[in-house]
Amino acid sequence: MTTPLFMLRCVQLGISIRDLDLLTIGLINDMYIENSNDEYKYPDVAGQEDFDRF
Repeated sequence: MTTPLFMLRCVQLGISIRDLDLLTIGLINDMYIENSNDEYKYPDVAGQEDFDRF
């Protein structure tokens, strides 16, 4: 990953320069991936009955 790409991801997530002291590169990558996954619509969602059977 290049520095400009890293900084772009930080801006997309709303992370300030001051906050970068508290976060790692890996954590920011994970946050970016999870943010992208938020828009995915899962076809099957488990309900309470599924959890009870599990």
